Amino acid sequence: MSKTEKKKIVRTQEPEATMMLNKDLDKDWSTIPDYITSGLLSGLVFIMGITMRGDWLMFMAHYRRSQDSELDSLMDRNATEPTELGLWLQERFTGLWPDYIVGATVVSYLFFFGIGGFLHVYYYVMQKDNPESWKCQPNKWLSKKDEIHEIIVGWFSLTIGSVLSAALATWVINGGYTTIYYEFGKHGYLWALVELPFVFLLTDYITYWYHRIYHLPFLYKHFHKLHHTYKQPTAFSVTAIHPVEFLSIQMIYIMPMFVIPIHAVAYCGMLCYIYYHGIIDHSGITFKKLWFQPWQPDCIFHDNHHQYFHVNFGFNVELWDKLHGTQRQKDKIYREDIFYGNGKDISEATREELEADEQQRHDENPLAYQQNKNKYL
Repeated sequence: MSKTEKKKIVRTQEPEATMMLNKDLDKDWSTIPDYITSGLLSGLVFIMGITMRGDWLMFMAHYRRSQDSELDSLMDRNATEPTELGLWLQERFTGLWPDYIVGATVVSYLFFFGIGGFLHVYYYVMQKDNPESWKCQPNKWLSKKDEIHEIIVGWFSLTIGSVLSAALATWVINGGYTTIYYEFGKHGYLWALVELPFVFLLTDYITYWYHRIYHLPFLYKHFHKLHHTYKQPTAFSVTAIHPVEFLSIQMIYIMPMFVIPIHAVAYCGMLCYIYYHGIIDHSGITFKKLWFQPWQPDCIFHDNHHQYFHVNFGFNVELWDKLHGTQRQKDKIYREDIFYGNGKDISEATREELEADEQQRHDENPLAYQQNKNKYL
């Protein structure tokens, strides 16, 4: 082939190559980019997380106390000076009613129904025709009765949480005892570096066992089964828990305030993270962990817990289930009547059990898993 012919071929191929390149680069920027939508939704979930239990009020109380050194000296003085119980309680909880309780509950209701309602409408109403693009269990939906049920139960628990947070905020603002501190490095710079991961891992591990214990037959039947009414959970189900169970888990998260020295920013930030992921993990939406969260399971992890009941007990650290053998395994089947997180070996299952389990697995959305592939099929 002559040089002239080669030049002609190159000239004829250049426009086609350019067209292919333009096609690859062509992006319809008339639509809103996904990162903006996901960022806004994450922001709304974050706001819902810190407001629906009234924790925002406690955060503000810690901030005010950090700006008033006299409150800490008041705490030290009250710890050494005996006083009448009635007077002591009055001093600690001055302003609790109506200011703190009304403020906490009103804001909780506003954001629980406002943001929770928006998320529900945005996904479960406006995108109901294409659940395979966003829903963890696209073939299964809560009935209207159960949706109303979870909203009512969730509303009742968040009311309890709001009153509890109001009481804690009143306690803090009136100089009550707490191990929370406000001066960076007060207990040494080494502790300042490790306190957040230490307290986070400790509370999450305690929560793992607390959750697992509530899955024992007696406690499950009388308390935790209420939460598992919602086999396809939504954001509203995050607080749809029996009051006894709700208060016990709140005690785990409150515990560091009175037992472990931890900086206010670290403690409040930890609560924000926990409550944010509590909503995400109950949303029923195919949210996945971000690149900087190697410890955090994807949303499908807890959705599996609701779908298969006695498995995947961890919340924010997937490692606990791996260590204790309670993470869902491919060669086992799980049902509400198979307790203790061990499942049942496929080799021991009947034909009917295998068929039912296979249908359950096909009801899971591959998009909820890493690499967009259902790893249990």
